[in-house]
Amino acid sequence: MLDLILPQRCLVCRRGGAQLCAACRDALAPLGPPLCERCGAPTAWPVRRCRECAGRRLAFASARAAVAYDAAARAFVAGWKERGLRGLAVEAAALVAERVPLPPGAALVAFVPPDRGRLLERGHHPAERLARGLAETWRLPCEPLLARRDGARQAGGGLAERRRNVRGAFRAAARSPARLVLVDDVYTTGATASAAASALRAAGARRVDVVCFARTLRR
Repeated sequence: MLDLILPQRCLVCRRGGAQLCAACRDALAPLGPPLCERCGAPTAWPVRRCRECAGRRLAFASARAAVAYDAAARAFVAGWKERGLRGLAVEAAALVAERVPLPPGAALVAFVPPDRGRLLERGHHPAERLARGLAETWRLPCEPLLARRDGARQAGGGLAERRRNVRGAFRAAARSPARLVLVDDVYTTGATASAAASALRAAGARRVDVVCFARTLRR
């Protein structure tokens, strides 16, 4: 009945039907090799470190994302995160599972925790929903291993500002297994993922692999 009153439209192409039509789903730009071995940035050939992450102290072992954070992905993520279309987490998890292999040896899936104010605004936490969907597919437990300091938001800003914003923003709420997957919705500069991974390593993790739905590409 609701679909008759308020018919659904694809978030990307705006045609009637599913919230993400099959054509737009297939058109979301995949991030395939060659990639930077460490941060997952697309490269001209395989490298251990790229221009984006060389010289940086990153606490995670690798970072991978399913799609490029282009205009189509931004429209999808905006609907999922800001318009309360929570069911899109299922679609996002399916895309990630199709395009990003499970990091070897991972014993658990964790997620980057939300800022409490943002959680109250949205009423849900996209990264947690994505993590739980992936954990179900990968048949791994999913646990809230991290807590976040209030006010440590990452909207906008360059690399230096984002690194300052998340310095000391996370603490471990539980002991971490030796190897695990850390999930977030969008990888922008890697500052948030690295800060969260640092807290997990302080809690016992020896290797943290980051998996995200989308990744910002830098020219």
